Amino acid sequence: MNFALTDQQEAIRDAIAKICEGFDDVYWLNKDREGGFPHDFYKALADAGWLGICVPEAYGGSGLGITEAAIMMQTIAESGAGFSGASAVHMNIFGLNPVVVSGTNGQKGRMLPPLWRGGRRAASG
Repeated sequence: MNFALTDQQEAIRDAIAKICEGFDDVYWLNKDREGGFPHDFYKALADAGWLGICVPEAYGGSGLGITEAAIMMQTIAESGAGFSGASAVHMNIFGLNPVVVSGTNGQKGRMLPPLWRGGRRAASG
């Protein structure tokens, strides 16, 4: 079995790492000490379209898979964000996968676009 990343997967990793560069160790240390949701980090990923990594293209996402999403999450965690950074976006990435896989077209149309645009976080209701 070959575990090497494809060119596309490496490009995903590099693009996520570039966004993460804007949120250094001091940023995450402050989040750890003060608490609170990392709204600006979340917005940076949403604005770049990454919250739609697993959303089908028909609903505005990139139509990639869970493997690519896992690469994204690993890159976020390794950047210094740890689980604080990954947890901030994981529900948008993985939480609605049952809708992606088994939802009706109406459910997908209603639930997926607002989620990948960053308009909703599962944590906020």
